[in-house]
Amino acid sequence: MVPKGKLIVVGGAVDKGSFTEEHDEKEVQKNFNFFERGILRRIVTESAHNNNSRIEVITTASQVPEEVGHEYEKAFQHLGATNLGILGIKTREEANSEEINDRLAKADIVMFTGGDQLRLTSILGGTAFHRNLLSKYQHESVVIAGTSAGAAACSNNMIYQGSATEALLKGEVKITSGLGLINHVIIDTHFVHRGRIGRLFQAVVGNPMVLGIGLGEDTGLLIIDGKKMEALGSGLVILVDGRFINDTNLTEIELGEPISIEHLVVHVMAKGSLYDLETHKLIVHKATKSVLAKNISHHP
Repeated sequence: MVPKGKLIVVGGAVDKGSFTEEHDEKEVQKNFNFFERGILRRIVTESAHNNNSRIEVITTASQVPEEVGHEYEKAFQHLGATNLGILGIKTREEANSEEINDRLAKADIVMFTGGDQLRLTSILGGTAFHRNLLSKYQHESVVIAGTSAGAAACSNNMIYQGSATEALLKGEVKITSGLGLINHVIIDTHFVHRGRIGRLFQAVVGNPMVLGIGLGEDTGLLIIDGKKMEALGSGLVILVDGRFINDTNLTEIELGEPISIEHLVVHVMAKGSLYDLETHKLIVHKATKSVLAKNISHHP
């Protein structure tokens, strides 16, 4: 079934990580520079009622939900979107409550913050909130967005642990089930600054039918119809396609030994580029020359 909802996944902010990571808890405000790049604005404009849309920010992944919620409130207000609430769901009991699910039912935008994606899935997974979210995405024109951990949790397969420096050693990358809003992909965040390409390589070589998506800082993807992806923001999106892998030693080596992979295909997307998950076709966005450049080209 083609979902009626839209999905926007964001890699996080430049030089800053998920809110639960070391040194970031005291500098939450500095994690919000990505909205200046137009990603939060795009979340609003893609919604049913633009600035009048009802927004619910889910702070479950964060260990400082009140502070994170307050920063999102300020960020959206800066854009003129003031019809906003904070859902700091802390327990599975709350996720099953009628009050929480009534608020979800009225939302035009559902925004998942950063933090710990395993906390997010372990609290929400399989609850009434999770079931209603999946149904809402399929049947309503809702915008579901996630940044950092909130983005990583959107896919059916989810990376929740793995050192970037040792990511191509067998067994170093840990994967579990995500929220299942989009299938056949696996998403990693803070991709460029933290050098996480090895994590995605291992995730893909273990399941080559899954497309690896690495979201750089200040960068996101808008996904429409569950398959049409548009790159947003100022950074890069890395796509890792394992369908054409010729050979690997993955099943022959012991845990902790390095992995070899032959013929892994990698694509790079920048703002405006498009990718179709069904046809696996990439359309590279080519900016037109500026008026100044055109004038120079006509005058030797």
